[in-house]
Amino acid sequence: MSNFTMPPTGFGPGSQPLDDQDDKLDYMPLPQDMRTYAPHLPDVEIEDETYGPALALLKEVAAACLNIGTTAEFDLSYLDVPNRALIAETLGEGEVAAKIWGVPALAVQESVFAGVWCISGAGVDRVDVAPVPPCVTADPFAPRRAAQGNDTPMQPGVQNAPPLLVELLDKSAAFTKEAELHVINLTLLPHTEPDLLWLDAALGEGSVTLLSRGYGNCRVSATAVRNVWRVQFFNSMDTLILDTFEVTHAPEVVLAAEEDLIDSGNRIISVLEAIT
Repeated sequence: MSNFTMPPTGFGPGSQPLDDQDDKLDYMPLPQDMRTYAPHLPDVEIEDETYGPALALLKEVAAACLNIGTTAEFDLSYLDVPNRALIAETLGEGEVAAKIWGVPALAVQESVFAGVWCISGAGVDRVDVAPVPPCVTADPFAPRRAAQGNDTPMQPGVQNAPPLLVELLDKSAAFTKEAELHVINLTLLPHTEPDLLWLDAALGEGSVTLLSRGYGNCRVSATAVRNVWRVQFFNSMDTLILDTFEVTHAPEVVLAAEEDLIDSGNRIISVLEAIT
């Protein structure tokens, strides 16, 4: 006889009847609370000309969204308190935010309409319509912490970082707006913790940091080397799952696509039609 013997009938998973308490399968919890667009109508009564300036400005913002290929800026400083409140309530807060260190320092918050950005700072209160605000890409690599480059002191444990730095500096020096995106995926490359610390010192820190929220978070930081960005993706447990350097004008993850801008323009028009 063969050494392999079939188990007798009536044994093994599925061979026994289920009790009432076993009828329902116990699934692992699925991701919840995904950030999605939901129409929001401002809680105001449009009965007179009080909100005329805000409504006119929103119409201009919608038109700018539909005018693909152009960048528009809308100053909000002239609005009175009721009109400014209407703008804030209508635009809301979206997924992408940014900090820009400079003079003045600026806070950037995307609205619920992709490609419509609220910019605030000392003496600055405006709305930009663009894939990414011009202030983000104006001078993001101005050093907050200077890049040490190849002069970075070598520490014990640094192994693979120096050749990566050579590659990044070469791509940075040869970068043009027509160049293809160049990505170094640290997650797929062998490296040590001292490698990461050495690269951080060698590349320095720029003046722009962006955060994109969704199921997890994506943190985008400009280095002090032109056109080199650090792009890190975290899951919903705030665990780093993808760590990359990108050599580009602006990482695609923070850009609003043309389709998003057109959709935002149409949504703003729908909101205006509903409240007027």
